[in-house]
Amino acid sequence: MTQTLTITRMGTQGDGVAETPAGPVFAPLTLPGETIRAVLRDGRAEQIEILTSSPDRIAPVSPHYGDCGGCSLQHWAAGPYLDWKREQVRLALGRADIETEIEATVAVPPGTRRRLALHARRGPDGRVALGFKARKSWRLVEVTACPVADPHIVAAFPALARVAEAFLEHHKSAPTLHVTWTLSGLDVDVTGVERKSGGLSRDAQMLAIQAAADGDLARLSMAGDTLVMERQPKVAFGPAIVSLPSGGFLQAVPEAERAMVDRAVEAVRGAKKIADLFCGAGTFTFPLAMVAPVLAADASAAGIAALKTGLGTVKGLKPITAEARDLFRRPLAPYDLRGCDAIVIDPPRAGAINQTAQIAQSKAAVVVGVSCNPVTFARDARVLIDAGFRLERVTPIDQFLWSAHVELVGVFRR
Repeated sequence: MTQTLTITRMGTQGDGVAETPAGPVFAPLTLPGETIRAVLRDGRAEQIEILTSSPDRIAPVSPHYGDCGGCSLQHWAAGPYLDWKREQVRLALGRADIETEIEATVAVPPGTRRRLALHARRGPDGRVALGFKARKSWRLVEVTACPVADPHIVAAFPALARVAEAFLEHHKSAPTLHVTWTLSGLDVDVTGVERKSGGLSRDAQMLAIQAAADGDLARLSMAGDTLVMERQPKVAFGPAIVSLPSGGFLQAVPEAERAMVDRAVEAVRGAKKIADLFCGAGTFTFPLAMVAPVLAADASAAGIAALKTGLGTVKGLKPITAEARDLFRRPLAPYDLRGCDAIVIDPPRAGAINQTAQIAQSKAAVVVGVSCNPVTFARDARVLIDAGFRLERVTPIDQFLWSAHVELVGVFRR
């Protein structure tokens, strides 16, 4: 049944929301204040016709807008869009009964994302297509342009499609190319290859290796196992140059990473010793070591090994001690953190409630929490606040442009 609705607010996933007697209706690609006509199905609006547009609506820049499942908020003017992200942080903190200063959202420019996950499928005509999933669907939308991605990655789309073809050897394979632009060129790790049938054949591996050479890839790997490496992929963390582990974690946008690091370093100035937890390959470790000695820990042995190797590329830093340790199963206790008067923690989306509980019992005077999930950040923040910390301020960071995703940096002091 077709109905006329008025969008009153934005939902947490970036859909417009209309309130009806039957409950909220979620309308993708709409904005507050707009009047729409749509077919309603299970609380969602479909076949949407916009009758009255919001003054905040702008022209989308992607040719794939509306079909591609990414960048679903590029029709929204920058000011209200960034304010909405800030509001999502405020709401998450409010649900944990936390009030603090929330700074303006840090914006990142288009064309700066150095990491993409591209799905590969073979079409009915036999041609390999690369792209992203459609909205609320498993259907692949082939992309020829991506306004958020680094231009080096976009320029490599044809070469990456040729690389992907080798990984479609088995009809059950659904490869995803995790593409990273590094100082050494493109690093590609492929997942989703059928393994029960024996994995990729030797012939297919050779085809992949040849395609990687033709595309001038720095490295090609499959689920973290290197198939060929022409050049070691390298990234800069502060003054250090680090060899990126295959499949290793890296912040998606350098400008967003810089905003996080700058705020963390500023918050810990004057510290005598700093703990860097969930340190990866040293994103924060090396800049922090310009301030004070650092104790770094992460579950990734490859990340810790890369961090240690990176130590040889820079001089003049304070001492760094790095340990491979699962901080979920074996969080650092107050005894392990002795002498650390500042702690930086950057856990995965699930947060780190057990490690946070140990930090709360430590002698640290400053804690910097970096998070890609305001909800779990608020949950963990509540533990620190109940232990006597004050959440001094929070800075939202728009690392994933035109998405509903928001990241943040929070500074706690006793």
